[in-house]
Amino acid sequence: MKKNTLYLPRPTAPFLAVLCCLALSLPAMGDSAATELLKARTAEFRKDVVQVADNVYTFTGHSVQPVSMIVGTDGLVIVDTGIDRASAQGVLAEMRNITALPVKAIILTHGHGDHTGGLPVFAAEGSPAIWARDNFGEENDAFASAGLTVNRQRGARQGGFLLPPEKRINNGVARAYYPKRGGEVFSSDESIKPTDRLTDKRKSIEYAGLKLDLVSINGETKDALYVWYSDQRVLFSGDNFYKSWPNLYPIRGAAYRDVQAWADSVDEMLQENPDRLVPGHTRPVLEKGLVIEMLTNYRDAIRFVFNKTIEGMNKGMTPDELVDYVKLPQEYADKDCLREYYGNVEWAVRSIFAGTLGWFDGNPTTLFSLPPAEEAAKMADLAGGADALATQARKALANGEAQWCAQLCDHLIALSPESGEAKLLKAEALENLAENLVTATGRNYYLTVAQELRAAMKGAKSPSAVVERAQTQEEREEANKQAAMAFFQLLMGDLNYEAARDYTAEYIQHDPLIGDGFDASAKALQTYPHWKNREPSKVDFKLVVADGDLVTFQTHTETTTSDGSRVRRAVVHTFRFNDQGKIAEHWTVVGTADPEKSVSKHPLF
Repeated sequence: MKKNTLYLPRPTAPFLAVLCCLALSLPAMGDSAATELLKARTAEFRKDVVQVADNVYTFTGHSVQPVSMIVGTDGLVIVDTGIDRASAQGVLAEMRNITALPVKAIILTHGHGDHTGGLPVFAAEGSPAIWARDNFGEENDAFASAGLTVNRQRGARQGGFLLPPEKRINNGVARAYYPKRGGEVFSSDESIKPTDRLTDKRKSIEYAGLKLDLVSINGETKDALYVWYSDQRVLFSGDNFYKSWPNLYPIRGAAYRDVQAWADSVDEMLQENPDRLVPGHTRPVLEKGLVIEMLTNYRDAIRFVFNKTIEGMNKGMTPDELVDYVKLPQEYADKDCLREYYGNVEWAVRSIFAGTLGWFDGNPTTLFSLPPAEEAAKMADLAGGADALATQARKALANGEAQWCAQLCDHLIALSPESGEAKLLKAEALENLAENLVTATGRNYYLTVAQELRAAMKGAKSPSAVVERAQTQEEREEANKQAAMAFFQLLMGDLNYEAARDYTAEYIQHDPLIGDGFDASAKALQTYPHWKNREPSKVDFKLVVADGDLVTFQTHTETTTSDGSRVRRAVVHTFRFNDQGKIAEHWTVVGTADPEKSVSKHPLF
């Protein structure tokens, strides 16, 4: 794809003067084609109440996943519950504009948290049966049993949860949303568990006079099911169908998603001959002809990629060769419902190889590869030294070869892990790759890692540099405010302790649980039970105030107490900055409230 971003070599002082003159005459660069596609895509996620059939309603745009309601004679059946309680409350309010009937049953199409997080809200609207597969939550159980936690960090990167709003467009199959659980949002909320389990391939259930079939399938998860409402010929697909190329491999990490089984599940849905289709993400499809066309193309395109990959593997191709060999035919690539908004064909190809044959690509050279640092040293020797290698990386960026630049930067960083220049150069390359990628999950990952590289770079986001430029008291206070929030986001949100360290002097700590100095804070955050298992997240700052060398703000979290109830915790932080713009002192005050028991009608903020 043609690059729309202008890249120039690392500037010298004379070059900057020329550049400034050129900048006056250069036309403004518009969005890339990928960015334009994603921006247009946002209309798919608008907040709406869609009447799918006479008694079926789907509520879109409240979070990342549509919630559906089927109205029966004396109650409701809910299909999936959204990502969290706050969005579920919004959906429930919309439902109550239609009916006051109690909830008789809730059906969870699979165990991902973006479909189960609102469960407590709907479960409180009656005494409903809660249906799920017998292996509900299997994916997260596998992570936990292996002791894996890195999937949470990768999940936060994939989701874009650590990016500021201006860097996010949408998530390909959902609006940009900031869940409180960060990267852990992909696992199920275990505060309420299913009451009934689907153990058969197919089971008919009946609630409130509604007859529904639950059908066990495999695909995005092994604990998936779809719901068939034959009276109105409505199919609720869960995440085995949405209007995007499917996420056959999530870059946050997962066990192999059985691609053949995924295609077979779509074929099973087709056999129901549905008139209307409610996807696990994106808006419902209400025209029968379009429903059949989309499901048919979805099934056939998945099967094509699988079969073509196996064909190439049988020819001895490696994954790097296969991604050039396997291309989606134009008849599928031109379909918007198969565009790579969320999943990516190349990632699917690599996953099929690893999932069916394992990690070894067949080339004996890769049986015992050189360690990255050793390979980097040899690459630098070939280039004529590390400086020459860095020059080649800058040239690659200037020539619009962002991928090659990023790969060369990996060698430079392996040679010198503290190299700020290499990290900055890689960050620029990743940002260019993001701009030209329509796959929102990859775009988010590029931008988040670029953000992390800038933060980790020596001197990056240095608060003292900002303060030195501040001439007036007002400017100085604003600089301190920005530094306090940046420090807190790195420390508590990004979990990037080393980058946060740059903001501090050997400060005095007034928190009764933490000793003085940054090392004591970092140790406490990594060992204290309340903090050590927290997920990467975007900090929600409230009421940020600066007065002289002091900065105060509030943060808000929700937590579960020992008795299982949810409480809101408001924390007030005050920082004192020294003359160099470093944090020299910190105070913390915590207020906890149960909203249901609060006497005051006023919010914590």
